[in-house]
Amino acid sequence: MIRVLLSEGNPVRLGFLQALLRDGGLRPLLLDSHVSAVQGRIGAFPQRLAVPEEQAAAAEALLREAGEWTAR
Repeated sequence: MIRVLLSEGNPVRLGFLQALLRDGGLRPLLLDSHVSAVQGRIGAFPQRLAVPEEQAAAAEALLREAGEWTAR
């Protein structure tokens, strides 16, 4: 199973968050990139950033520590 952490339309921020999670030893997944690519990356369809369920707590902690976590 996977846990979606956030939905984001800004590709720069998504890249930063993926790098942050990878640097923390986690395996982030980017969902919905195919829809975004088909629409020319106009930002109308945000992409979702997810991690494996067992890494969700660590991912939230990393994002919170970096000031990038907003509670849903």
